[in-house]
Parts: sequence; C-alpha cells; structure tokens
Amino acid sequence: MLSEDDVLLTLASIASRWMPVELKEECRHLKPEDSAFLQTIVGHLPILADLSRADLLLYCQPADDRVVIIAQGQPHSVPPIYGESLVGRTATQPEEPLLRRVFSHGRAERGAAVVRGAPIVQEVYPVVNRQGQVIAALGVETSLVERERHLRRSRVFQRALSLLQQMVLRGELRGAEKLSPFAEHDGIIFVDTQQQIRYVSGVAENLYRKLGYAEKLVGLNLAILHTHEEVYFQALESLACVEEETQEGELIWIRKAIPILDRQPAWWQRWLPLAAPGQPRLYGILIAIHDATEARRKERDLRVKSALIQEIHHRVKNNLQTIASLLRLQARRASTAEARLALEEALGRISSVAVVHEFLSHDEASDINIREVSQRIVNLTQEGILDPAKGIQLVLQGDGFSLPPQQATACALVLNELVQNAVEHGYTDRQGGTITINLQASDRECEIDIVDDGEGLPPAFDLEQSHSLGLRIVQTLVEDLNGHFELLSNGRGTRAMVRFPRIEQRK
Repeated sequence: MLSEDDVLLTLASIASRWMPVELKEECRHLKPEDSAFLQTIVGHLPILADLSRADLLLYCQPADDRVVIIAQGQPHSVPPIYGESLVGRTATQPEEPLLRRVFSHGRAERGAAVVRGAPIVQEVYPVVNRQGQVIAALGVETSLVERERHLRRSRVFQRALSLLQQMVLRGELRGAEKLSPFAEHDGIIFVDTQQQIRYVSGVAENLYRKLGYAEKLVGLNLAILHTHEEVYFQALESLACVEEETQEGELIWIRKAIPILDRQPAWWQRWLPLAAPGQPRLYGILIAIHDATEARRKERDLRVKSALIQEIHHRVKNNLQTIASLLRLQARRASTAEARLALEEALGRISSVAVVHEFLSHDEASDINIREVSQRIVNLTQEGILDPAKGIQLVLQGDGFSLPPQQATACALVLNELVQNAVEHGYTDRQGGTITINLQASDRECEIDIVDDGEGLPPAFDLEQSHSLGLRIVQTLVEDLNGHFELLSNGRGTRAMVRFPRIEQRK
C-alpha cells in the first residue's frame, strides 16, 4: 500500500496545477486508504464537470474544524462559474452551514447562491469511505440557466447523469482520467444494454445528419447504424471508459464511451428473497461524440507546412555551405594577409548561421540547444582559423540552454564573433593559451562569458570608439536581443560578457 505522503503528493499533482503544497498538511488526518479513495475521485472530476456542465469543488474538513477546498473541476462544455482557482480556500460563511450539515449528517444538501451577480444552484454530496464515514464533500455548482436546461432534457439522460455522479462519489468510474475533455459542441447519445438508443442530444443529431441520418435516432437499434460504434461494445465488455478515433465517411470522429452503473435493484428484484440490493448492474453506455475533422485537417496542413519549412532550412544551409566553400577557396588565393583575414571572418559568420539552419532543418518547431550550437562553432573555429602551431585550446563549459530560432541565430553570431576576436587579437605575440566559453541561464536571463588568458585589451581601450567590425556586429546583435555587452581586461587576458532576457520557450 502507498504511504500517506505518496498518496497525498499524487493527489496534489492530479487534482489541479494550482493545488498548494500546504494541502498536504490540511489532509494529514486522512488514512492512506481514504486519501487513495479521494485520489480516485479527483481523477474523475474533469469528465463529470464537462457532462454536468457545472463547477465541481471537493471539500475536506481538517482537524482544526475548517472546511477547505482541496480540488476543483471546471467544465469545458460551458464557461465556468469561477474563472480562478479556489483550491486551498476555506469555505465562505454563507456556504459553510450547508457543508457542515453534509459532514455531520452524511446527507446531500441543496442551496442557492449568487456568484458575480448570477444565481447558481448548489448541490453538496457526502463522500463516504468503506466504513461509512464522511471523509469529504463534493459540491456541484450549476448556473440557474444550465440547471433549467438540464431539467428540460430527457429523463433518461437526467438519470444517466445522476448515476454517473453516484459512481464518481463511490469511486467506481474506471478509466475516466484518460478521457479527453468534452467540448461545448460535442454530442451525446445514450444506449441501453439492449443496444437501443434512448437519448440523442441536439448536437449529436446534427452530427449524424452529416452522415445521412435524417430520421430520429431515438428508439433505433445501434446495429442499424452503419457507423463505427465499437466503443459501445468495448465499454460494455470492460465496464471501463473507452475513447477511440474513427473515420466516418469524410469526417473524423472521436467517441468517448462511459459505462453507467446502477446500484438500485430492478423493481421485480425487490420481491425476490435472493435479490442482492446494492449490487451494481449496467444501466447503459453514455457516448460523447466530438467532430475532429477540422482539427485534423489543420494538423495535417501544419505538418505539410512544417515539412516545407524544414526543407527550406535544409536548402538555405546547403546554399550557405556552398558560399562558405567559395569564400574558403577565395581566401586561399588572396594576395594579402588582410584580404585573407576578411574572407575568413566572413566565412565564420556564414558558417555560424548555417549551423542554426542545420538544426532547424531537423525540427523547425523546436527551440535550439545553444550548447550544441556552441560546440559546432568551436569545431568550425578549430578546423578553420585556429592555427595548430599556436597551441590555443577552446573549452566549452556550462549546461547550456535552449532558445527560439531568432534568438539562437543572433546568439550563434555573437559567439562566433567573440571567439574569433579572442583568437585573432588575444595571442598575437604569445604561444599557447585557453579560451573558455561559459554558458549559463536562469528562468529569466541568459549569460555568455568568453574568457581568454591572452594579452588583454590595449591601453585606454574604449568599446564605444572601437572600429572593429566584429565588435560592432556583436553590439548590434546584443541590442536586438535587448541585452547588455561588456568587454573587460581581467588581469590575465580579456573577458567578454553578454547577458540578455530569455524569451519564453515554445510549448
């Protein structure tokens, strides 16, 4: 069995991304098996909130006699009543008497309230463990408009939803935590154990009309439909929630099948001496239908566009490498050392940009690991402008960080310019040395330090008055990054420091 700490931590991670760590202390009084039971209920709150078109609040009563919200389920099918998280809050004074009656008497209670000027209906149900003790309470809060709509729906659907709530309270719903959300424009049908369609929502009717079913579906047998209804039989056999994507003609549907259990015996069983009241029996299967055709089309178009963009990056990389090869040939034929140096500097800049395009050609949507880019630039420098006779070592340190393509391109050029500057000017009259590239980042800021043990900066050096093309390029790029650039003598060489804010990575 899980330890109490493990259970509570898992409960906290599943319940809500807003659940505070302090709630571990709030629920300390619960037994491990009770915490595990609540964990199961929390996993079922999302789909119940969607189908109920209501906000769900799970309450716990700590040892200090407060009533605290420990989990929250918000619907995707309608706008939620509460736009913010209520997890961790203590029950308000108007609702507290209602909750305390549920905890003390173990019976469901109903009330009314006004939230942001709109009336709501509050229904609170006790959560009872195997020993018959009330360990929590589940609040179902519905806007008055949605409540009236629900009361006008078929009694079959109303009963199915009521039984689903009871299943959640007993922790009997299996596999619900894996279901995708139920959206506003999703349809619902309910099919009994004899495969007879007993309820069809208006949205579901419209969805089936797209497939050519113009007649009423209620009363028809599921087998009459020439559609993929395998989820019904899978849920019927496993008594667990099932989700499946199918192709219906030109449409793509996602179906979610939820088995509905009824613990009340059939009327005729009540007169049999061997009847087993309270034993669950299958009432039917609730099927939610989502039309994913448009979403899949957009995904397909995005994949095609992404493939085209990656191909473009690949061709740009190849073209830049071709230009670099031409510059390399031209540098070898240059008649002066000054011309050769200028061509080699241009070669390094083009190669640095090509490195970024090479990464983007593999995955255009991904952020780029700057350490990997830096390692490629170090390798290019060692193979290109670094004279082996000089005995200069390039050392790359730090865990690195990832940046979006635009920032990564500027960062690669900055690295190239500063490394080339250290190689060319730091060891003019010296043999041997080390150039260290250190990469660091926090959640908000990135830092690149390039330190050499060379000759240092000239006397009275002024970065703002420098005519070096490479340093001007660095300054311009750092300005584009909204960053800060410093070039300092550190007593045994030169230190170049670049800091810039980090753009939030893509999700």
